[in-house]
Amino acid sequence: MSEAAPAPKPSNFIRQIIDRDLAEGKHSSVHTRFPPEPNGYLHIGHAKSICLNFGIAEDYQGQCNLRFDDTNPEKEEQHFVDSIKRDVSWLGYEWSGDVCYSSNYFDQLHQYAIELIEKGLAYVDFLTPEQIREYRGTLKEPGKNSPYRDTPIEDNLAAFTGMRNGEYKEGECCLRAKIDMSSPIICMRDPVIYRIRFADHHQTGSKWCIYPMYDFTHCISDALEDITHSLCTLEFQDNRALYDWVLDNITIDSRPRQYEFSRLNLEYTVMSKRRLSALVQDGHVEGWDDPRMPTIAGLRRRGYTPASLREFAARIGVTKQENMVEMAMLEACIREDLNDNAPRAMAVIDPIKVVIENYPEGQTETLQAPVHPTKEELGERQLPFGRELFIDRDDFRESANKKYKRLVLGKEVRLRNAYVIKAERFDTDECGQVTTVYCTYDQDTLGKNPADGRKVKGVIHWVSAEHGLQAEVRLYDRLFTVPNPGAEDNFSSVLNSDSLVIKHAVIEPSLADAGAEIAYQFEREGYFCRDSANMDRLVFNRTVGLRDTWAKIGG
Repeated sequence: MSEAAPAPKPSNFIRQIIDRDLAEGKHSSVHTRFPPEPNGYLHIGHAKSICLNFGIAEDYQGQCNLRFDDTNPEKEEQHFVDSIKRDVSWLGYEWSGDVCYSSNYFDQLHQYAIELIEKGLAYVDFLTPEQIREYRGTLKEPGKNSPYRDTPIEDNLAAFTGMRNGEYKEGECCLRAKIDMSSPIICMRDPVIYRIRFADHHQTGSKWCIYPMYDFTHCISDALEDITHSLCTLEFQDNRALYDWVLDNITIDSRPRQYEFSRLNLEYTVMSKRRLSALVQDGHVEGWDDPRMPTIAGLRRRGYTPASLREFAARIGVTKQENMVEMAMLEACIREDLNDNAPRAMAVIDPIKVVIENYPEGQTETLQAPVHPTKEELGERQLPFGRELFIDRDDFRESANKKYKRLVLGKEVRLRNAYVIKAERFDTDECGQVTTVYCTYDQDTLGKNPADGRKVKGVIHWVSAEHGLQAEVRLYDRLFTVPNPGAEDNFSSVLNSDSLVIKHAVIEPSLADAGAEIAYQFEREGYFCRDSANMDRLVFNRTVGLRDTWAKIGG
């Protein structure tokens, strides 16, 4: 047999640019980079960028750097650096060479700043930050020149040296590029390129008290690393003019180009790192890895798989058009993955007891059930069965119409992978809640239909009362009640009070050794995984339900 043809590479406008550049000989290879700022955890929008940058490098046999944009020491932490490296690796990607840091280039950046000053293209400004904003103008009105804009080059060099030596206070002065205060592009109106910060840096310690701004740093870092295609989201579209201006006016050989694509906007969550940080700091969630958060760490803890996030990134594609992606698309990706791959188990999340009165007291038998219904190679799991069981409260009714296919008083139902039982009577507590259902079983129905041809249509799940394990089950749902919480004046006012519901369940004993973040299908309930933050006890997080219930209720 001939080998199957490889799957075609996905096409988008960025890949078309790369194809053209390679065909025209503009580049002989492709070199991209993923440049996160280590001031928080990565979210699913970053996952899209990771898949794009690393995926392009893989498909074109090129390179992709992991570079930390670490120019703001007051907000950055080594803890965030470590989490980002873990997330990239977890998604299945390897960066080229060593991890890069913008701080690796602080000495060169400092020299390039001096070069701009010597060319008369940068000056030290002693206006206050408030005055700089006032002088910048608006979208309708041009800015006006700072009174320090025409300071002689020698004086600017001396002042910049003073900044470097710590002779000025924070906010007392800054270094600005001299471009055009009447430019229709606001970021070209003499942008700040260096500011004073007396803060230790997680990489350089106390070596520096001046730090370069992102727009000055990013393009030079790209050039120093020989990046060919610098991919970023659309909010940096205007900044491309500054990106090019800096590289056009310093002495540097490499000439990368910036290309912008639409960022990911996902329903029922927020993607702003500032707002995600507020959720953490204000105690609305447990932390950056709370399973309700759209962070990669939160999704991983909830049971999402690398394959599901890569598939999601592939489905939403890469365009220049801003849009809001439905949460249902993300949930469909994980459902499809787990339906194919997750082992099965039984868990009773809202248990009531069943007593099979004609089953021998003290007897236990071991039944067999497949680990996965379509993957025989995964083998079988053992289910202890006895006189007393637990079933879910919703699976019993005293009376019901014909559409109800579960246990009804006086009628039969099949226990999954076990026998047919018939409800005979039940007990209730003082509030009228059912506590125990008394049944009989047909001992000749294990693995087969009743001998007399009775048709039993319903199947329910169960767990042995004697052998089942107590577990905490966390039913996670969407964090917000509206599709676009970021549009609200106070986004915390539309938090979903039911985004976490904790239940005390009974689970089958095969789950005792469940690994962290390994997803299971709790049959008839949904997909769940062992919570990695609580491995000292049995805690399972709901990844996603078996079907999209929000589509039915309209959110």
